[in-house]
Amino acid sequence: MDRAEKREFVTELNGVFTNAGSVVVAHYAGLTVAQMNDLRSRMRSAGGTVKVAKNRLAKIALQGTESEGVADLFTGQTLIVYCDDPVTAPKIAVEFTKVSDKLVILGGAMGSTMLDADGVKALATLPSLDELRAKLLGMIVTPATRIAQIVNAPAGSVARVIGAYARKDEAA
Repeated sequence: MDRAEKREFVTELNGVFTNAGSVVVAHYAGLTVAQMNDLRSRMRSAGGTVKVAKNRLAKIALQGTESEGVADLFTGQTLIVYCDDPVTAPKIAVEFTKVSDKLVILGGAMGSTMLDADGVKALATLPSLDELRAKLLGMIVTPATRIAQIVNAPAGSVARVIGAYARKDEAA
């Protein structure tokens, strides 16, 4: 990498650390190219990204961001997994560790909150933002549906009684 590419990489990583919902830092030593491509495609389909981090450049990019505390994690062969949704990146990374034991989660950051490996795993168990929105919408819609059923119930009961009398008269 020449200086211009390094500057561009640092600027891009600085934007990632500033804007991403969550960032997971992991060691990837021993992953095959196929496994790495699998991880990248899983993240891409979920709306996230996987980047192999050059440690020195990542530490420079972290300076001045809320996530500056994760700089100590950048040793050895590291990669970062990030997404705008705070739960997606940890969830995909933790799921992938079940497939391949070569990916070792070191920790991460969610805004100014630093996470250790257990914190990342705990974050992965939470529902995603879309799932939470669906649950909230379901909770809002349910009372309205019940009210409509209660309001319509007396009218339905009257119609059934009249229908029963009509059938009774026809049978007689």
